[in-house]
Amino acid sequence: MCLTGVDYFSTLGYQPGIAFLAAGLISPLATLVLVLLTLFGALPMYRRVAELSPHGQGSIAILEELLPRWRGKALVLCLLGFAATGFIITITMSAADATEHIIHNPLAPASMDQPILLTLLLLGALGAVFLKGFREAIWLAVPIVGIYLLLNVIVVGWGIHYVAARPDLFTQWKGAALTEYGGSWIRVIVVALVLFPKLALGLSGFETGVAVMPLVAGSPGDTDAHPEGRIHHTHKLLTTAALTMSVMLVTSSIVTTLLIPAEAFRAGGPAYGRALAFIAHEHLGEAFATLYDFSTVAILWFAGASAMVGLLNLVPRYLPRYGMAPEWAKANRPLVVIFTFIAGLITILFNADVNSQGGAYATGVLVLMGSAALAVTLARLRSRQAWQGYLVLTVIFGYTTFVNIVERPEGIKIASIFIVTIIVTSMTSRVLRSTELRVHGVDADPAARQFIHAAADAPVRIIANRPDAGDVEEYASKLREARDSHHLPPDEHVLFVEVRPGDVSQFSDTLKVEGVDVGGHRVLRCVSPAIPNAIAALLLYCRDETGKIPHAYFGWTEGNPLAYLLKFLAFGEGDTAPVTREVLRQAEPNPRRRPRIHVG
Repeated sequence: MCLTGVDYFSTLGYQPGIAFLAAGLISPLATLVLVLLTLFGALPMYRRVAELSPHGQGSIAILEELLPRWRGKALVLCLLGFAATGFIITITMSAADATEHIIHNPLAPASMDQPILLTLLLLGALGAVFLKGFREAIWLAVPIVGIYLLLNVIVVGWGIHYVAARPDLFTQWKGAALTEYGGSWIRVIVVALVLFPKLALGLSGFETGVAVMPLVAGSPGDTDAHPEGRIHHTHKLLTTAALTMSVMLVTSSIVTTLLIPAEAFRAGGPAYGRALAFIAHEHLGEAFATLYDFSTVAILWFAGASAMVGLLNLVPRYLPRYGMAPEWAKANRPLVVIFTFIAGLITILFNADVNSQGGAYATGVLVLMGSAALAVTLARLRSRQAWQGYLVLTVIFGYTTFVNIVERPEGIKIASIFIVTIIVTSMTSRVLRSTELRVHGVDADPAARQFIHAAADAPVRIIANRPDAGDVEEYASKLREARDSHHLPPDEHVLFVEVRPGDVSQFSDTLKVEGVDVGGHRVLRCVSPAIPNAIAALLLYCRDETGKIPHAYFGWTEGNPLAYLLKFLAFGEGDTAPVTREVLRQAEPNPRRRPRIHVG
């Protein structure tokens, strides 16, 4: 929970101030609306996500499974753009707010009033931690979150006690709020409902809560397919975190709204980006307040670490598997350098300002939560379970996202840059890698292996056949054509290979080969997203299994070569022979060990 909490609970460092700037005097009511959405919307939804992705894949993986082929891949690429926005802004905004707490500490010298420089130093330190190694540092989350929550309970608890002892503060607040909105509580409530999307930062952390599921202990009877104990314990984790944060959000909003002057919240004011720290300095003494500042800086800096972990989990999980990133994207260190550079650039563009980054952060968070609601809705609809409530939740998150984008378009602008960059880079990488072998391994069934070894008395000869009727006449006709075109001896035993196009949006997979006897003709059948690459992998497998160089026979493809090239890039099939030859050339640099390709 603490590993999740460095992201979720750290929003207490800036959420009360952002809530007041967004909703003014009625920020406690707008925060209450946010809490109700958390407890009765986001929490039940992510409990379902935990059931659907018990190994920490999250809502993006659920949508990928529910929407296969390019529809799912395109949606995943867009969601990765929004996820990158949310995680990068988490890093930059948390570091910027940590800087605010450092600069405004009375013990800090005036020379430290350099927000951009100080934020960049924090980001550099974060990147250095990941370049060094982060596994051991994860355990720091427990004391960091524990101490931070304890200090916040003290600050908020003192504030609630102070407000309870001064009922005139509540009376003044109520009178001012009613006066501002025409003396009508109904209008106050309606405005609070309308304004709560601006407080959406308080919803962050649920996706991280699901991502840490592999670290949650299960029960003795758990299996990989049905980890019921792990799911049950994750439900407890999510519920405990949501209840804790809900109480802290409402109480901190009440305390800061009633005890801090409105002008102190404004940009440049002493409570800007650090409302609870302001109360600590004003009322609880400099020693305690400095300790609170130090704890807040630690958790805000570590929230960036949590976001970096999220990025390092997402990018290697999807893009290389789609063929949409180079192989080095699976390595952490190059990615850390890239993400740290991007975070530094965002910090400079936003002048290390907390409030100006809030819209971009909320956009990323809300889109991910909306996608989770959509994933749960589709999953329950497919399994014929009650889905209407989750559809309503999808609409609510959609509305909240739309309002946030209209009010603060910087989020969609940043997300669009990430999305366009991901898609352009991905497509370019996929084209450049199109002639890779793209097969992780060949899994031949017993019949297929028997066919291959039986043909190994002489050079293994394979005829490529486009699947059609699959009857005896088809293979007999193809064999006569091949013998005539390639002058094959009549007593030469041959194998047929058939590759049916699979999900062309996939880039690589294990090739499963099935051996079938059709009237004495031995046929090797498989399914692959790219036909030439599959044939090349099968030829190399035959070579390694038999120790002899196989020969593959193709017919010329009639038509424009350029058109067939584009067809191969889009649909995984085209002018098969030359592409198969190129895949083999790249996979096997030694020409003497390279399977032979014949075209006639």
